[in-house]
Amino acid sequence: MSYYAKAQTVKPPLIANENAFLGDVASSEKLDPAKPISAGFYRLEKGTPLVYEYTYHEMKVIVEGSFDISDEAGNKVHAVPGDVFYFPKGSKITFTTDDYGLGFYCGQRAEGAA
Repeated sequence: MSYYAKAQTVKPPLIANENAFLGDVASSEKLDPAKPISAGFYRLEKGTPLVYEYTYHEMKVIVEGSFDISDEAGNKVHAVPGDVFYFPKGSKITFTTDDYGLGFYCGQRAEGAA
């Protein structure tokens, strides 16, 4: 077992634009390098939308704030805490927010490969 106290309270590193932050908290890469999973937090603050193409499968749970999430097919969801998403490999997703949103994710990828 691994335990990460208060992991949600640490702001993840900036990854894109001026307002998109993401940081892995844990990964199985060292134990299972052939089929790793990595988990952590994604935060988006008001500003530039983030368009992201997934090269791996990912689950995301919204834990704070809200996101407006859309895909290439035109599906749109106003996501709030407690909402769960599955983004299949190959999905192209657009994230926006009027204030900020924080999600916890678990993706089928190596640590730092987002």
